[in-house]
Amino acid sequence: MSVYEDVTYEVKDGVGVVTLNRPDSLNAFTAAMGLGLKRAVADALADAAVRVIVLTGAGRGFCAGADMKLLQSIAPGGTVTRAPEAKQDFYSGLGPDVGPHYGGRFGYLLQARKPVIAALNGPAAGLGLVLALYADLRFAASEAKLTTSFAQRGLIAEHGISWLLPRLIGPAHALDLLLSARKLGAAEAERIGLVNKVLPQASFMQEVMAYARTLAQTVSPRSTAVIKAQIWKALCQDFNDALALADGEMRKSFASADFKEGVAHYVQKRAPAFTGG
Repeated sequence: MSVYEDVTYEVKDGVGVVTLNRPDSLNAFTAAMGLGLKRAVADALADAAVRVIVLTGAGRGFCAGADMKLLQSIAPGGTVTRAPEAKQDFYSGLGPDVGPHYGGRFGYLLQARKPVIAALNGPAAGLGLVLALYADLRFAASEAKLTTSFAQRGLIAEHGISWLLPRLIGPAHALDLLLSARKLGAAEAERIGLVNKVLPQASFMQEVMAYARTLAQTVSPRSTAVIKAQIWKALCQDFNDALALADGEMRKSFASADFKEGVAHYVQKRAPAFTGG
């Protein structure tokens, strides 16, 4: 059984819920948390009962960024020492392999074949906001506050945020948030496209889980795996390459069990029973 230090993991109704678990520090990120997160995601991917992964934080925050005690320990010109970890290949064989395009600390989340939803239940700052950008979808609680924070710490746009953020919200908004390091509320985050939707604070996790269950129960896990890989791959392709890849994947889908089930449940007017095959 895996050990998830600074992280908890549970499965509910086809959804693997990974929770950053240092609530007393607003889930400030540690090396141990990074290892626990990756192990929990790997276990969720290996579990056939899990079709969607939700990433959230314990208590009143999502993630306040890197643990400040860790930052204080960095000597001038020094580097952060990280615990060694075994290399894992998260490529499932469904759709294109995006792994070569997305490295770094959280790139494996983009390679993971199952949809990853970041549930921003509260403050997300610095590294915590970066982590959320590696999710496929982001929902924010109505009282959540977000900030890049790097410029206020004398740091730069870290861990791929300089690539991801402009592609999500455009260069002008990205530069505003990175240069000013200002805080923005959930409503503004939704308006500029940083989060998909704002949900009421009081019912936040219930509504996130309802959406996740919809994905888990009503759509083909094979389709979602290929579509996710297509989207992240397309950001590194031109249109003609993306089109040719889609044509090839469409032909493969015609031979899949999920395609046959997709047609059958529609014709028979019943709930789908997708297997991922």
